[in-house]
Amino acid sequence: MNDLPVSIRLNPFKGPDGPDGAPVPWSPWGRILPDRPNFTLDPLFHAGCYYVQDSSAMFVGHLFRKYLPELGFPRVLDLCAAPGGKTTDLAASLRERCGDAFELTANEVMVKRARILADNVDAWGDPCVKVTSLDPAVFGREMPGYFDVIVADVPCSGEGMFRKDPRAEAEWSPELVELCAARQKRILADVWPALRDGGLLIYSTCTYEDAENDANLRWAAETLGGKIIPPEDEFGAYGVRLTSCGSLLRAGEVPGEGQWAGALVKHSSCPTRPSSCPTRSGISAARDCRSQPAMTHPQPEMTHPQSEMTAPRVEVTLEQALRYLHRDSFPLPEAPLGMITVCYRGHPLGLAKNLGKRINNLYPKNRRILMDI
Repeated sequence: MNDLPVSIRLNPFKGPDGPDGAPVPWSPWGRILPDRPNFTLDPLFHAGCYYVQDSSAMFVGHLFRKYLPELGFPRVLDLCAAPGGKTTDLAASLRERCGDAFELTANEVMVKRARILADNVDAWGDPCVKVTSLDPAVFGREMPGYFDVIVADVPCSGEGMFRKDPRAEAEWSPELVELCAARQKRILADVWPALRDGGLLIYSTCTYEDAENDANLRWAAETLGGKIIPPEDEFGAYGVRLTSCGSLLRAGEVPGEGQWAGALVKHSSCPTRPSSCPTRSGISAARDCRSQPAMTHPQPEMTHPQSEMTAPRVEVTLEQALRYLHRDSFPLPEAPLGMITVCYRGHPLGLAKNLGKRINNLYPKNRRILMDI
């Protein structure tokens, strides 16, 4: 496990701060590190200066940038967004292309995972991103034709994670592949009305199974109404294979783990639920995140307090930054009294109230460093 490749993606709008490494061929901000540092003890990680993400997973961001239509104000849905790797990649891509003129909804159906997603989006610090926890059917029912792009990195049988996650290998079975393929169809059918005609769907998994990859994208094109964008051989020299409908990255052939991704353009709406689409009751036996209960009513948008910090900024040392992230109380005698924004190398970490002899540390309890420092 210690020999597995480690990669990060820099936050281009917080400067180039972060560990150095070899470039990821399909990501302008990706870096493959020579070894795994202790991210927990790096304040820049907590400040959202970079995101730890598998290099293969960054390929979805490449397709997004490649096919993102020229729009004045794109509205994008990251449908299965937790823990936030692809969301933050999409946010960086949109901000580079559009400035503040975009809307990105990051959705995670599981509430606990949505809270993790919200924390990571908060650390990334882009105010144009909102986090929701809704069943895909809610978007299809309540927001017809609203989104220009939907990115669906759907739950899958996880073959691409075998090297990284032994549990995924232990749980794999042909029956699981069948269950996942059915659930993926249901997800696509449920959310499909929310994509406008002419809109872009990017569909991806971390499995090698045709039933969950090419076959499902063909099913979406033929049954729901769309035209698959033929994959292009851009990164064959780096181990990326072409399939009939997308691009396949296999662990051991590329620097990262397994990933498949393809894209299509919607050209018609499906007026009723296709008869070939399974119902929720037909797929309820799938395990893990593939079968967790979904929220079926709108939830309040989760806020991103770090992006709204307006209190005076106070620069701290590495030792002080780690103590702050540990949620310790310590003196900052040079800081103004009252509310302050604690910063490390110019990057906000969070809020504190300076009482004079010590600070009242307001770093969120659920995000504090637990290990000894």
